[in-house]
Amino acid sequence: MKMIGIDYGTKRVGIAISDESNTLAFPYRVLPNNHLLVEEVVSIVDKEGIEGIVVGESKDFKGEENPVMANARAFVDQLERHTAAPVHFEPEYLTSFHAGHTSAPHLKDASAAAIILQTFLDKEKGKR
Repeated sequence: MKMIGIDYGTKRVGIAISDESNTLAFPYRVLPNNHLLVEEVVSIVDKEGIEGIVVGESKDFKGEENPVMANARAFVDQLERHTAAPVHFEPEYLTSFHAGHTSAPHLKDASAAAIILQTFLDKEKGKR
């Protein structure tokens, strides 16, 4: 069972995918945030045999949702209508900042998605 991680942004959306054992998350690609986004993500879900989706939940330091979350929630609503894979939110703090220090600039958003997904995978592993 593989999972996909998503770092939703207003201009670009980072995508990461886990290995089959859901132990490690890897940057996959960066998609433009346009009218084809849901279709492209659903295509990746189908092509890669994804069984779960993790979307970064963007909040400020007070724990309140950032303005981008309204659009992210609308995106998740569309995903849920087009795929059977369950969608989970994972709180994210400074993932793009950390990803910028660890990856090539063109992979920054995908690396941020990998951080989000890895955090989720590690929490789930601790529950087993």
